[in-house]
Amino acid sequence: MLRRALISSLLIASCSLVAAVPDRAIPNMTAPPRAGKADLFPESALKPGMKGVAWTVFQGSKPEPVPVEIIGIWQNMWGPHQDVIVAKLGGRAQHTNVAGGMSGSPVYIDGKLVGAISLRLSVFSPDAICGITPIQLMLEVSEFDKSRPTDSRTPGKIQQVTSTALPGDLLTRVLAAGSLGSLPESPILTQIATPIAMSGFSDEAVKEFSPIFSQLGLTVSQGGSGGALDSPKPAKDWASSLQPGESIAAVLVSGDMTMTGGGTVTYNDGKHVLAFGHPMFNLGPVDMPIAKDEIVTTLASSYQPTKMGNATEVVGALRQDRHSAVEGELGATAQMIPVVMHVRSYNHDDSIRKSRDFHFNVFVDQKWTPYLMMATLFNSLSNLNDFSENATYRLHGELQVEGQHRIELTTMQAPAETPIPTPMLLAGWWGDKFNRLFVNSDKMPKLNAVNVTIDLLPERRIAQIESAWIADNKVTPGTDVPVKVFLKPYHGERIERTIDVKIPPGLTRGEHQILFSDAETLSRFQNIASSLNHIEDIPQTVAMLNEERSNNRLYVSLIESQPTVYSDEKVLPSLPASVLNVMQSGRATNHQFVSSPESAHEQTSVPFEVVVTGNYSLKIYVN
Repeated sequence: MLRRALISSLLIASCSLVAAVPDRAIPNMTAPPRAGKADLFPESALKPGMKGVAWTVFQGSKPEPVPVEIIGIWQNMWGPHQDVIVAKLGGRAQHTNVAGGMSGSPVYIDGKLVGAISLRLSVFSPDAICGITPIQLMLEVSEFDKSRPTDSRTPGKIQQVTSTALPGDLLTRVLAAGSLGSLPESPILTQIATPIAMSGFSDEAVKEFSPIFSQLGLTVSQGGSGGALDSPKPAKDWASSLQPGESIAAVLVSGDMTMTGGGTVTYNDGKHVLAFGHPMFNLGPVDMPIAKDEIVTTLASSYQPTKMGNATEVVGALRQDRHSAVEGELGATAQMIPVVMHVRSYNHDDSIRKSRDFHFNVFVDQKWTPYLMMATLFNSLSNLNDFSENATYRLHGELQVEGQHRIELTTMQAPAETPIPTPMLLAGWWGDKFNRLFVNSDKMPKLNAVNVTIDLLPERRIAQIESAWIADNKVTPGTDVPVKVFLKPYHGERIERTIDVKIPPGLTRGEHQILFSDAETLSRFQNIASSLNHIEDIPQTVAMLNEERSNNRLYVSLIESQPTVYSDEKVLPSLPASVLNVMQSGRATNHQFVSSPESAHEQTSVPFEVVVTGNYSLKIYVN
């Protein structure tokens, strides 16, 4: 079925070897393995004390031989009929220990492929004890197509432990990962941590986002990348790349900032490669670029040895991320989301002082894309020399979703009374929009482009609605009534604005209210209703994102004493009591909804160059 060339070239060799180990000893390999058919060493023929050789890169791009001695087989270690081969490494690996990035290093006995180094013995072990995933178990990856593992490792698995009110579930989980710290390890064979290399990221960004990877069993290391990583298109020499034993990088972010996961190639049949010997995220079917990886050095450590590498050029796409291996297709192109980010710094007179542009691509995944968008935005802001505690950020973003209307997003973020940096609050807001867009379970949206402009304003721009005044509160339907609204800024004099409020024709006689409010007040009930219902339709989600109110506008609404029902993106104002009773009985809808005893009819909104907060009600009497 899938990857027929890979299966046939390996399994045919396997069938001819199951009977017994050949009597004639084949000399150990003296040259690095190459792509093509490989004979397999049957697991049943393994004996303690057998000598073999592993191939991995310690520096540069050329694999080096590592002596291997088989200790034994740990039966059912990964589950029923899923054994792990326990071995001890010699040579250079005795100094480095079993390092992050060695995952997938092929092991041979008598020139036949045994499997891939994939596990290490806890921490602080003086011996380079490793676990080897049998090649037959790795081959099972080719039998899968669209099925998705239930135990995938995504940021959504991070436990939420903070009680602070934050803008969205996404930011809560990022901060929770940092507060939990590293999990203790037991003295058993454990998966070699995949090193996540972050290049172009500030120390602050690495500190904030590395705990997410640590909680999922991955480690973050400093890394680099070449200019050829800017594009997800494979390089011209893809056909001769990623030989067994060479380093491989799975690309999450590429461009002006990069994020890659490193490992080693176990097998290459000329078109498909197997690597790692364990999952990266265990996502099942994936579409992620894979690249060459040049190792700068291998850091020796009894605690956390790891390879430090530079991803150089894309040569294909990762297609499967499974329990026993990852599988990639050479020459294939993975879909990435191209992002252009403009960051502008303003003077006090509202003139632009300087600007910077960032160009990068982001891996497409339902759970990971929102976090990567969040991390890249935070990184773009956290290393600016213009940053100050009182700075305000103004954001305008455009998302081009294939087959849908363009999504336009606007917000401002002023410093809040929390210990969380303002750029992180803004990044949480930004990531949450992608979280809502990608949460659709029926179909993944295709983002053709993301363009976002962020303005850094040099003071805290926030103002609270203080009061409103009308010359005569007795009004006539069908007329425009001038009303003065007053806002109190963080610093400086009170802001005064005159707004003409339209009194609708046919408005019933008696007492009414004019509500002057921020976006949060007006959207509160609708946001609650949206959180109760899982929206599976992309057009619905796009419409809701486009209809979101901006927090730098003041909204003017007329309040009537009739109930309003909020359900998903629908607002049903001034609902008759009989209809509401039917809905509450459950006979009219399968969706959950919330109701408000009053109806707010939005009349107009006024833009401000500040974050508007609070609300104020003004009574009027209709003649």
